Amino acid sequence: MQNGSCLCGAVTFRISGEMRDVLACHCQQCRKTSGHYWAATSVRDATLEMTRKDGLAWFRASDTAQRGFCNLCGSTLFWKPDNADRTAVSAGALDGATGLELSQHVFVADKGDYYALSDGKPQHTRFSGGEDA
Repeated sequence: MQNGSCLCGAVTFRISGEMRDVLACHCQQCRKTSGHYWAATSVRDATLEMTRKDGLAWFRASDTAQRGFCNLCGSTLFWKPDNADRTAVSAGALDGATGLELSQHVFVADKGDYYALSDGKPQHTRFSGGEDA
């Protein structure tokens, strides 16, 4: 069981199932919403339980996905592709130790020019996993 929340606590959630290792997404959308690149795990919707959603709001980010955030403190929390049974969850919103590791960088051609990727993790020009980001 893994708990998580936004900064102010108006959105809290619990994950009861397996979490994918963390992806670092460097696309322009993720950089704009998070202020840097976005690090996220992914979970099956059936294992993601919202325990408090007073501040939860959704923004239609594209024709194929929406982004969940707290409308009180501004925390970026979720990325939900349409017609998928998975949701990407911000790794930074998870409480305590997770046991997860950063596995890869995606959309690296869009990364900011103010940082280098030197951790030795695989780098891809797009998402290359077998499931939704």
